[in-house]
Amino acid sequence: MIRGLREICRRHMFFPGWLGIFINPFYFARAGLRDAMTEFAPRLSGHLLDVGCGSKPYRSLFEVDGYIGLDIESELSRERKVADFYYDGNIFPFADATFDAVLCNQVFEHVFNPDQFLAEIVRVLKPGGKLLLTVPFVWDEHEQPYDYARYSSFGLHALMKKQGLKVIQHRKLGADATILFQLTNAYLFKVTQGWPRPAKLLLTTTVMAFINLSGLVSRKIMPGNPDLYLDNVVLAEKGTRNNSLG
Repeated sequence: MIRGLREICRRHMFFPGWLGIFINPFYFARAGLRDAMTEFAPRLSGHLLDVGCGSKPYRSLFEVDGYIGLDIESELSRERKVADFYYDGNIFPFADATFDAVLCNQVFEHVFNPDQFLAEIVRVLKPGGKLLLTVPFVWDEHEQPYDYARYSSFGLHALMKKQGLKVIQHRKLGADATILFQLTNAYLFKVTQGWPRPAKLLLTTTVMAFINLSGLVSRKIMPGNPDLYLDNVVLAEKGTRNNSLG
């Protein structure tokens, strides 16, 4: 029974339904990513590489010919036993033009060498292959000390263009009043990390749940703001020429 409850809670961490309002401190951020992944997943096909795959939380959304998870070599990634391949943070262990699509979800902010990283993605993509990338714009420092950057929409477009990637679609998630409520809950989550588990659970199911509900109401009555948002979602395509700009 306990295992079943844990599985329900885990699912609502990445695919939050109504229950997620009461148990997920990151409800708005994760709901936005859930919706974006559900929308964009059908745009990727063939053999897909999930770069920085972690636990492969969105694997079930992708109906592809092959799904390969790549993670950076670390004690945690080895213990997780989810990734199919590991790399050293520099060179992907694949030949040129191996994949039809690449997914990179909430990883790019942890990359210290973004140009080299994108160049590797372009290298392993086939001509005409697609990249689906998500990355935070407004968020706290996390997975410290490996949190290196935040990217505006303009910065992402410039980096993509530099590597010969054409942006097909760009979506800003949480560009409305919910960002204020999400950041409030993120603040409460961080400052109560040292609390006993029962106290944190009580806070989540009462105060944080109320904040989530308030955010849902505020979204309906307050205007959006496209310049202040939680996450970027970019769908880009590799050109059919050589990956250099030429």
